Amino acid sequence: MTQSADKTAKKSAANEWWDTFVVIVEALLIAIVLRFFLYQPFSIPTASMQQTLMIGDYFVANKFVWGYGKHSFSLGRYGNFDLLDFELPIANRIFGRDPNRGDVAVFRPVPQDIEYIKRIVGLPGDRIQVTDGRLYINGTMVEREEVGKAIDVDSNGDAREVTVYRETFPEGTSHIIQEIGDNLPLDNTPEYLVPAGHYFMMGDNRDRSADSRVLSQVGYVPAVNLIAKAEARFFSIKNNLPPWQIWQWPANVRWDRMFQQVSSDTPYRGTAAN
Repeated sequence: MTQSADKTAKKSAANEWWDTFVVIVEALLIAIVLRFFLYQPFSIPTASMQQTLMIGDYFVANKFVWGYGKHSFSLGRYGNFDLLDFELPIANRIFGRDPNRGDVAVFRPVPQDIEYIKRIVGLPGDRIQVTDGRLYINGTMVEREEVGKAIDVDSNGDAREVTVYRETFPEGTSHIIQEIGDNLPLDNTPEYLVPAGHYFMMGDNRDRSADSRVLSQVGYVPAVNLIAKAEARFFSIKNNLPPWQIWQWPANVRWDRMFQQVSSDTPYRGTAAN
């Protein structure tokens, strides 16, 4: 190879490396834009939304459907480390529409600095109460139908038998809830009046959920603190195993829960134990 040909080959190789670098940077920028403004992945570490979202479920949430609030551009906390915790200095959400009753929301309660996920039960101005395990909205008991029994296992491995119901909101949307019983600490509450511009959240696993019924921990959630609407599961693994442990997949991945919508009309599954 002549000296001129050698220089040409080195220049061509350098151009290929540069082109590859540019493609990688562009891909990263696209991923960052998607995560910041459109869709963000989340995982489920607790049992509060079982069976709709089980421990070890991974899902994507739509960040733009309700517009953007104070915490829309936070990337969340991993352990004790904040990837990004940027709070917009705004008092109201910008763009987007109002949530519907029954939507599953990622949000940040006022007293907390971590994300929660619950179902929107009460809209601004609603009166919400739980009496003997039954949910009342504006003085009317919400319809529920028993559909079976299940074994529910929480993040500590505590297994409990639960009764599974299909609950139907006044608007006609339905979803699956679970109850250990109808006389537990949060099964009899005072009546809550949801303030203007706020929402009342409850977990589908009613007796294993710290939600808006606990005013000191969650309480009424300002609209500006909503982050995203849960839309679709893309991965699910038992026992909250790290997804990078590929060798654990054959025995532990819940293949039947992957690539499914997180809809209000959740199908009943016979167990929430695995």
